[in-house]
Amino acid sequence: MSLPEPVTLALREAGLDPRYVEDLARATLEEDLGGGEDVTSAATIPPGQRAVAVLGSREAGVLAGLPVAEAVFAATDPGVELERHVADGAEVQAGSKVLTVHGRTRDLLLAERTALNLASRLSGIATATRAWADVLAGTSAAVRDTRKTTPLLRPLEKYAVRVGGGVNHRSTLSESALIKDNHIAAAGGITAAFQAVRQAYPDVHVEIEVDDIDGALEAVEAGAGLVLLDNFSVDDVLEAVKAVDGRARLEVSGGLTLAQAGAYAATGVDYLSTGALTHSVRALDLGLDLVAVEAD
Repeated sequence: MSLPEPVTLALREAGLDPRYVEDLARATLEEDLGGGEDVTSAATIPPGQRAVAVLGSREAGVLAGLPVAEAVFAATDPGVELERHVADGAEVQAGSKVLTVHGRTRDLLLAERTALNLASRLSGIATATRAWADVLAGTSAAVRDTRKTTPLLRPLEKYAVRVGGGVNHRSTLSESALIKDNHIAAAGGITAAFQAVRQAYPDVHVEIEVDDIDGALEAVEAGAGLVLLDNFSVDDVLEAVKAVDGRARLEVSGGLTLAQAGAYAATGVDYLSTGALTHSVRALDLGLDLVAVEAD
């Protein structure tokens, strides 16, 4: 069963694949059911009863994942009625009303945990990303994510980064080449690694990770358009920016913290990348409450 057209359209407008989201929603709902039924709801709620529920925020943050939550509710009840009160990217406060849902009570409660798990995590990512984006505002640098994402949730988590004001790094290993230390060691050096990638995949964008100034210069001379400065100090980044002199874009990564972000951005680099946007964020506290129950 496919999702209702308005939900499908909302997912597409968010840059998300409706089939992927629907499959994920159904898989997570089945995980909750465990091959059976919701015994609590089956025992306490008449089959035909309908209710109105409100999804709201219990703390301040940046909302993300509303189209995904809607897809979860629609996956349980295609006839569910959905009313948005805010949009993804909105800054919400404790007590903010996010979404009103009108449908079969049993289905609302079946969808509740999956919808909250996904929307809360994505909102946590968007909130963290917005904090970085705010610190970098007014500089030439943007914050980028990594592939340190939750398995099978990468499209959603990278979407949440965009919502928060960040920029996506590659999503897949086939999308672009990132030559790291192990590739360099295996290929016999920076230049050899770059040439091997360029020969095998002439149209693929190539980035090279380096750990010192000499490596950065070799990467530029080899032809890299983007160089990743790994675990550089602020002073070393300043030196690298001066040495590269605009011949390639520069990205800083490795152990960055929000407290350091402004100093690194002020060096003139193009990107700061951090896995912390996705691998260790705290979910935003969202909740769902029934506000009206209709007689069966």
